[in-house]
Amino acid sequence: MECHRKLLLALSFGAFALIHLVRAQRDQEGFISLDCGLSPNESPYTDSETGLTFSSDADFIQSGKRGEAEDDENYSYKQFKNLRYFPDGIRNCYNLIVKQGINYLIRAGFSYGNYDGLNVSPKFHMHIGPNMWTAVVVRTEHYREVIYMSKSSLLQICLVKTGETIPVISTLELRPLRNDSYMTELGPLQLIYRRAYTSDTSGYIRYPDDVLDRIWDRYNWFETDVNTTRNVTSSNPFAVPDAVSRSAISPRNSSRPLSFFLSPDEKSEKVSVYFHFAEIQALNANETREFDILLDGIAIHSAYSPKVLQSETKYNISPQKCSLSSCDLDLVRTQRSTLPPLINAIEAFKVLEFLYADTNQNDVNAMKNIQAVYGLNMISWQGDPCVPEVLKWEGLKCSYTNKSTPPRIISLYLSSRGLKGVITPAFQNLTELQNLDLSNNSLTGGVPEFVANMKSLSIINLNWNNLTGPLPKAIQDREKNGLKLTINGNPKLCADASCKNNNQKYVLPVVASTASVLIIVAVMILILVFKKKKPTQVQHEVPSRTSIITQTKRFTYSEVVALTDNFERVLGEGGFGVVYHGSLNGTQPIAVKLLSQSSVQGYKEFKAEVELLLRVHHVNLVSLVGYCDEEGHLALLYEYAPNGDLKQHLSGERGGSPLKWSSRLKIVTETAQGLEYLHTGCKPPMIHRDVKTTNILLDEHFQAKLADFGLSRSFPNGGETHVSTAVAGTPGYLDPEYYRTNRLNEKSDVYSFGIVLLETITSQPVIQQTRERSHIASWVGYMLTKGDIENVVDPRLSRDYYEPTSLWKALEIAMSCVNPSSEKRPNMSQVTNELKHCLTLANSRQGVRQQMSSNSSVELSVSFTSEVTPNAR
Repeated sequence: MECHRKLLLALSFGAFALIHLVRAQRDQEGFISLDCGLSPNESPYTDSETGLTFSSDADFIQSGKRGEAEDDENYSYKQFKNLRYFPDGIRNCYNLIVKQGINYLIRAGFSYGNYDGLNVSPKFHMHIGPNMWTAVVVRTEHYREVIYMSKSSLLQICLVKTGETIPVISTLELRPLRNDSYMTELGPLQLIYRRAYTSDTSGYIRYPDDVLDRIWDRYNWFETDVNTTRNVTSSNPFAVPDAVSRSAISPRNSSRPLSFFLSPDEKSEKVSVYFHFAEIQALNANETREFDILLDGIAIHSAYSPKVLQSETKYNISPQKCSLSSCDLDLVRTQRSTLPPLINAIEAFKVLEFLYADTNQNDVNAMKNIQAVYGLNMISWQGDPCVPEVLKWEGLKCSYTNKSTPPRIISLYLSSRGLKGVITPAFQNLTELQNLDLSNNSLTGGVPEFVANMKSLSIINLNWNNLTGPLPKAIQDREKNGLKLTINGNPKLCADASCKNNNQKYVLPVVASTASVLIIVAVMILILVFKKKKPTQVQHEVPSRTSIITQTKRFTYSEVVALTDNFERVLGEGGFGVVYHGSLNGTQPIAVKLLSQSSVQGYKEFKAEVELLLRVHHVNLVSLVGYCDEEGHLALLYEYAPNGDLKQHLSGERGGSPLKWSSRLKIVTETAQGLEYLHTGCKPPMIHRDVKTTNILLDEHFQAKLADFGLSRSFPNGGETHVSTAVAGTPGYLDPEYYRTNRLNEKSDVYSFGIVLLETITSQPVIQQTRERSHIASWVGYMLTKGDIENVVDPRLSRDYYEPTSLWKALEIAMSCVNPSSEKRPNMSQVTNELKHCLTLANSRQGVRQQMSSNSSVELSVSFTSEVTPNAR
């Protein structure tokens, strides 16, 4: 009998719990509650304090890693224990399905809890779509909140890396609101504060007391408390909770106003304030409560009387700026009132200006479909494809009319992305697309007829795929009307319906291309021979091409396999792929760089490097022996550098004695000469774009050879001052001005070289989170302002083994190179001359403690205090 009673009790309790669970789920309709970093195995769960159901964020974001805050922290809510952090990429975005045209309260929660053991507060930005929402510094747990009307059914909340620290997030919550409550027509509303005035200041008021799950701070303003135990109704759209409306404050001095203040971050910001009132005192027949509501001296409502036991909200319909550094909020008693003012709660917001229009929705949908069809998982393909322009997706080019007009996608470059299957019809939905590059992939099937119907398309590159069949007649007709179609490297694809002369139409371009390479090589040899017979009156000393250069040619893949003994000996690995040791003619050692199938670099970078090295020749630039471009196999064959790279020697990776100061100076001076040649000796000039210590190779005589030209770009030698291009480079070495503006010039190489010079002097990592300043330029500047040069110099360089004047001069050169302003940096010719002077001083070993030479060839502008480095994308 007792067992039956316990069973009935358990069933009753279970039914009761089920009813409440169903009711809670119904009440949370439209809520999105993500515990960021929560394991999917623990999802979902019901929070014991709020009754809210939280889920893992794993299905809403494609990047980031799970972390856990330290146990010794006391967290307000369970959600602050877990977190997700984003060490990769610049922009990482949550993708949330919402109702278009609905106001949403968006709340992001952050805790750091020293999850990484570094004790460094993360700093980053939050974006909604393409627009910046707020800057975040995570010291202790806190929330950021905004009320925003979604423009589409997909809402993207993004964390954007702005410096060297890693963005983190603990919770992301969305709550639908009524559109006739908060005014978002003039811009989203970012919460400044939300206060419920009460003498009881313990905890917060939120769900389930507030059905909209706003978080109300219980706030004591040190005025007279007014309370009631009776219920207060709320029939207006704001649905202020009863728990908020049952408490209020009134001024201690009944003849004085009830005053508050509001401080926006910037004086130029507009504010919107929502005052919540309910008369909760029992008034006598002869008593009246009436007051004016003033926002910074402007009446937003005159002679207002709160309604008895009924919540009502008053606010300024037009957002306004504060006249000084803060706004005054005053409730001023009218002359006919017998009672002082009273208020229950205040919500204060600043109005955000979201300037950027989202990319055209049809283009976005098309890109999402293309991404899904081919399984493209590129870290930059998050958030809005085109805006802001500095964060646009890799491989895209967009057209921008103005900030309020949706951008359109006009070029799409998907070369060497491992695409498989047929050419998807999703491409035709990019209706403004002008240039499409699908080369060097594994696409199959025929060239679809819909290509002919893409009216804006003028160039399509389908080279080096596995396409088959004849070209549709409609495409052949489009070619006659200006469409430029290339299909080289598709042996089973033919140009007409007969398919008898397979690919005949495209034999001539291939032959012509090969012939042009041979002609270029022959002409260059003749030029060099001719130059030998002429007096040397050139600006730069360009050594004649050795036998290794005259043998430059195109190798087959089978030849590459033979030269490397079937890729037996690995020399290293980089962004392009693995580098192998090889031998030419059995005697001449070479390095063979083979493109990896998973490489982030591709055919474009390969082609750029081949074309550049075929036309530039300098003793301090690595020489190209040859290249392989055969059915998807890409390889570069270089002269061999048996002493590795500069980075290995500075870090001690190669063992042996540390490099002497004079040897280091010689290496960086020779590197400067190579860069100077690219900038001033080439026609047109070239910008390297990836100068770093791992790209400075050392031959058998420790002569410096600048390598890796896959990112290099031609530079206009007319009146232009820069090239506008997508940002590329290596974190830490990347010019911050180029990063901000996308405007590339030769001073970007100067900045990177300055970082190399600092590395050479200090043997310190470029980025090290445990230093007083994590970036090497900031750290050296910081140490120099303290006069602490001794701790800047590599301790392995004893004063007995270096000439201090030359080292100090080299430091000044380096700091002038990393000046945040490109205009204040020297050019490479000036840097080379100064380093030659340093080298002369170092080799003299006179040890004279003297001031900087007065006949210096360039005045170096040194700035030691600037924060100078963002990360590369």
